[in-house]
Amino acid sequence: MAIFGKNGFIRKQEIAFAKKLLASQYKPSGAALPDEATLSAYAEKIVDEAHRIAKKGGLSVLEILKTRIREIKDSLNK
Repeated sequence: MAIFGKNGFIRKQEIAFAKKLLASQYKPSGAALPDEATLSAYAEKIVDEAHRIAKKGGLSVLEILKTRIREIKDSLNK
């Protein structure tokens, strides 16, 4: 099993973490949690964006994920 890359262990863990963060942000806002496929798609987009930003700015992918999910939470509360 590959550790790095699009289908690697690390990426799968990042997506799983992003899904957990997304789910935790939906609950307090009172918004209905999307289905599993939609949640996975959101998480993958967020991870892709975090990696793109990290490459440009040298930031931590984890911090980018947290920031992006906070932004989504704020948009849900509007």
